[in-house]
Amino acid sequence: MCDRWLKGWYDRRMSFTVTAFEPTPNPNAIKCVVSPAPTEEPRSYFRAEQAAGDPLAAALFAIPGVTNVLVHRSFITVGKAGDAAWGPIKTGVKRVLRGQG
Repeated sequence: MCDRWLKGWYDRRMSFTVTAFEPTPNPNAIKCVVSPAPTEEPRSYFRAEQAAGDPLAAALFAIPGVTNVLVHRSFITVGKAGDAAWGPIKTGVKRVLRGQG
């Protein structure tokens, strides 16, 4: 089922809107509240290689400084390297989620 959804996402390049960036207890992770819901089936990746079959997660990993990605039913959490700045990552996340990544 997940493979079908991923292919469908890739085929139509669904666009998401980031409605809010929220802090998490981890200073190197940020919760991206998005609309519409990004998935029905949560998934998590700790390395870019793990996301190779997931176009959305792979595009998020292509943003410099991103180290992990969690795609959940109503949000996406992105983790960053400790020395990476949030500004460029947030800009990249918005671009990818708008379907322009």
